[in-house]
Amino acid sequence: MKRQIGTTILEMVKGDITQQNVDAVVNAANSGLAGGGVDGAIHRVGGPSIMAECRHLGGCPTGQAKATGAGNLSARWVIHAVGPVYDMHGPRAPELLVSAYRSSLEVAVEKGVESIAFPSLSTGAYRYPLTEAAPIALGTIVEFLRSQSHNLQLVRFVLFDEKTLNAYESALRRLNLPEA
Repeated sequence: MKRQIGTTILEMVKGDITQQNVDAVVNAANSGLAGGGVDGAIHRVGGPSIMAECRHLGGCPTGQAKATGAGNLSARWVIHAVGPVYDMHGPRAPELLVSAYRSSLEVAVEKGVESIAFPSLSTGAYRYPLTEAAPIALGTIVEFLRSQSHNLQLVRFVLFDEKTLNAYESALRRLNLPEA
C-alpha cells in the first residue's frame, strides 16, 4: 500500500527490515542500544561495527533516537529509536511514541537521508497495542512530512507479519491520503 504526501511516498510492506535497500533503517532499540527482536536482527546482519559505535553513544533515552553507521547492511545509517514500554510509561506512552518517530525523522534529515525504513516501534516486546500504535506512528510521520523541511522521498514501514501489516494499512486508509 502506497500513499503520496507532498513529494514523499509513504508505503507499507511485509518483510525483513535488514534487507531493505534504503539510506537508513530504524532500529527498535532499548535505552542501552542492545537487545533482541528487530535490534538483534539488525546487529546480527549489520555486524559488530554497529555495536562498537553504539558503545560510544552512551545509551539513548526513551522517546529519542541516535544514529550509527550500518555495517554490512545495504543502508548507510541505522537510526536507533527507543520507544516506550506500554505498561511502564502509562499515560506518557503516546507522547513518547510520537517523540521516538519524530526524533528518528529529525536524525534522518540531519544525515541527509532520502529513503528510510521503519519497523513498528514498541509493539513487540514493549507490548504497545497495534490498534493504538499504528495511528500514532502514521499520524506522526504524515505531520512531520507536511510541516518540516526535508529531502525524504520514501518512508517505508517494513512490518514483520500480516497482523501488523493489516493494522498499519487500516490506520493508513483512515487518513484518507492520495494514492501514490
